[in-house]
Amino acid sequence: MKLLSVSVLIGVAAVPAFACDLCSVYSAATARGELGRGFHVSLAEQFTHQGTLQMDSVRTTSPVPQSLDGSTAQLVLGCNFNDRVGLQLNVPVIHRSFQRPDDTGALQRGSVSGLGDISLVANVSAFRRDEKHYTFHWGLLAGLKLPTGSASRLQEEVDELTAPPAPVDSAIHGHDLALGSGSVDGLLGTSIYARWERLFFAAGTQFAWRSKGRFDYKFANDLMWSGGPGALLVPGDDFTLALQANISGETKGQDTFMGARAEDSGVTTVYAGPQVSVTWKEKFSAEVGVDLPVSLRNTALQIVPDYRIRAALTWRF
Repeated sequence: MKLLSVSVLIGVAAVPAFACDLCSVYSAATARGELGRGFHVSLAEQFTHQGTLQMDSVRTTSPVPQSLDGSTAQLVLGCNFNDRVGLQLNVPVIHRSFQRPDDTGALQRGSVSGLGDISLVANVSAFRRDEKHYTFHWGLLAGLKLPTGSASRLQEEVDELTAPPAPVDSAIHGHDLALGSGSVDGLLGTSIYARWERLFFAAGTQFAWRSKGRFDYKFANDLMWSGGPGALLVPGDDFTLALQANISGETKGQDTFMGARAEDSGVTTVYAGPQVSVTWKEKFSAEVGVDLPVSLRNTALQIVPDYRIRAALTWRF
C-alpha cells in the first residue's frame, strides 16, 4: 500500500532562443508557484489501477477476481515568503474501490473514501542559477504528515490474527485500504532542475520516516523518486510546452505489526512514461503523465499496479 504523502513535483522551465532569454524561465517557474512572493493553489489527481497478483515477485492467479482502483485528489495551498522560502499544506481526498475474496471464498466488492493524512511542508531554494544558455536549480523540502486520515481499516489486521484460514487467499488487506496511518511521520526531500538551451533534466526524491500508528501497526519507511530528460517543444513569453521522459519508483520495506513483520507489505517498483507540461503567462501551469510499471518486486502475495495516470493544475495569485 502507498499512503498519500507529499509528492516532489518537478516542473519544466522554458527558454526561448530569441527575444528575452530568461523571460520564459521566470514566467514558467512563477506559474508553478516556484518563484515570487505570494500565494498559489494546486489541484492534483492520481488514478492507479491494480489488477495483477504477484507472489514473491512472480505473477500468479486467483479463482476469485481481485482488483484495487485508487483515486487520490489533492489540494495544495502554498505561500512563498520570497524567492527562496515557501510553505505548503497538502490535503488529500482518497477513494478506493476493490473486489476480493471474503472469509468464505465468495467475491466481495466494496469501497472506502475520505480524507487522507494531511502534510505541512516547507520548501527552500538552496541554489539557483539562471543564465541565457543554461539553468540550474536545487531545492530542499522538509515536513510532517499528520494523522488526519481514518486508520480504522487496520482493524482487519487484528481480526486476521484469530480468523480461521480462508479458502482463497486475499491480496488486499487492511493496510491496503486504510486512508491514514494514525501516525505522525517525517518527510525529507530534494530536487534538481538543469537546462541547456531547450534540453533539460529534472529529478527529485523524497524519504518518509514512519512512526508507529494505530493498532500497533507501523508502516515501513518509504523512499520515492522520479526524474528524466526532456525538451522544450514550444518556447514563448506567454506560453510554453514541454515533453519529458519520466522514470519514477518507490522502495518500501516490510511493515511491522505488533512487533512482527507484515510479510505482504514490502515492495520495490519502477515506472516509465511520458509527461507533458504547459504554462500560461505567470498565472497557470498544468501537467499530465502516464506511468507504466517496468519492474515490480514484492514480498508474499500482493496486488500490484498495472498503470497510473497523473494530472495537476496550479494557479498563482
